[in-house]
Amino acid sequence: MQARIASPTAAVPGAVPALRALGEALKRSGVPESTLLLVYLRTSQINGASWNVDRHAAEMRAAGEPPERIASVAAWRDAPYYSDAERAALLLAESAARLGDRPDAVPDAVWHEAARHFDESQLATLVLASGFCNLWHRVVATTRRPAGQPPG
Repeated sequence: MQARIASPTAAVPGAVPALRALGEALKRSGVPESTLLLVYLRTSQINGASWNVDRHAAEMRAAGEPPERIASVAAWRDAPYYSDAERAALLLAESAARLGDRPDAVPDAVWHEAARHFDESQLATLVLASGFCNLWHRVVATTRRPAGQPPG
């Protein structure tokens, strides 16, 4: 597959610094890094974003995550390795990644479960983190970035 354009983020002045700034802001948000990395990995799996799956799994390894937690993210509902808060974050991220799968994309029950574990600022971070990850996946899919090449 050949890319349709070289780099959409480089073609729009200011896009790269803005996206980097958002990524850094999310890291400083108060949501545990391990939770953000789980959200990024699961969202990448749902979207079939191979480069991002590999990248986020590597980030998790570098952060000291046990191999079982990394390998089991796709089966988080049945795996014993995640806290209730992480499960709520993963469910929220899945709902946000699969907007077209149901009429009420993010049901109240999903939102309320996340709200039991995260304050408003942290919920905002989880929403933005999922959207941030989905943005990159849409850029890659739309521009047909070849597998193995970084997004954007």
